[in-house]
Amino acid sequence: MKYAFLGAGKMASAIIQGMLRAKMCGAEDIIAACPDAQMLQGLQDSTAVRVTTSNEKAAKEAPTVLLCVKPQEAATAIEQAGAGLEGKLLISIAAGLTLGTLEKMAPRCRVIRAMPNTPALVGCGATAFATGPNTTGADEVSAEAIFASVGVVSQVQEKLLDAVTGLSGSGPAYIFLIIEALTDGGVSCGLPSILARRLAIQTVLGAAELAKETGEHPAILREMVTSPGGTTAAALGELEQHGVRAAFIQAVQAANRRSKELSGE
Repeated sequence: MKYAFLGAGKMASAIIQGMLRAKMCGAEDIIAACPDAQMLQGLQDSTAVRVTTSNEKAAKEAPTVLLCVKPQEAATAIEQAGAGLEGKLLISIAAGLTLGTLEKMAPRCRVIRAMPNTPALVGCGATAFATGPNTTGADEVSAEAIFASVGVVSQVQEKLLDAVTGLSGSGPAYIFLIIEALTDGGVSCGLPSILARRLAIQTVLGAAELAKETGEHPAILREMVTSPGGTTAAALGELEQHGVRAAFIQAVQAANRRSKELSGE
């Protein structure tokens, strides 16, 4: 199977590297297009895939085309790909572009809309995707394999993608804020900043891994750490008093609303 990428930025590079690690194809089976020659050279140096400055050339060479450009650049990229897209599977990771919009831009394509997140850059992403009405079972399998190469993947109805954006799409920023705050808290208690950051990162990583491996509800894991009258109970009391739980819920809801606005819903 051959694949074409319209766009050669960080997310395109991450997906390409994931596909190569998963041995979905060889480097010679992937071609990436981008007007930035320096970016193309960097991608080629790191992955050995074929590159071109022509979106049309890239699209013509593969039955599956991944649209990995900024939303405002998508229409131009699709227009430049032209007849090269005809009859192809087009998988878009451009935020805010609905299936309906993609179908209007590329009316002779089967379309899939996906929402990955930035941890895909290190193979730990969370992606959800929705399929257009003309896609096939084979298209779904292909999309799942592509995004599974950079993390976990779920197929959802398109109406849920805004909620996905609010939770996992924007979610890494929430966790980075937590790491910042934990680090600052450690420093305020006397820890050196480098040590505080290291402990904060490992604490978040370890807690997530524990939740993943045990499959326990987070509330149960939280209770396991919380002794009556102990240090954790005191800390959780402060978090609840300051409305941290509610703030995170409202943050996801705000991102969900903004995603709908950007999609024109």
